[in-house]
Amino acid sequence: MSLETILYVEDDPDIRAIAELALVSVGGFRLVPCSGGQEALDVLEDTRPDLILLDVMMPSMDGPETLRAIRRQPALADIPIVFMTAKVQPDEVEDYLDMGALGVIAKPFDPMTLADQVRTLWQRSRG
Repeated sequence: MSLETILYVEDDPDIRAIAELALVSVGGFRLVPCSGGQEALDVLEDTRPDLILLDVMMPSMDGPETLRAIRRQPALADIPIVFMTAKVQPDEVEDYLDMGALGVIAKPFDPMTLADQVRTLWQRSRG
């Protein structure tokens, strides 16, 4: 199975636009953008992405809450999730990994290398 479809959850429209450009134009992925955790949950079952990129800090339903909600749904529980956040102190990253995240991508990210970072994490998940 290859990495083709990414569900990207980010509440900031400017960051979402930059990441979309980086992942679609540079990376060649199919991207399903969402502006929040609840929207992601609403489209997840129909979308069945290969990977979820999830912002940590969002209003109403943050990244960790969204991850837990996804993991409670057996049909979706095996989808790899990568957090994107500016909070990348070693203990914070460890907490995200303990929650079940595949990895963490630091913000601000480099649009030219974002797709490669995502691919590297994806390949790691394939073992």
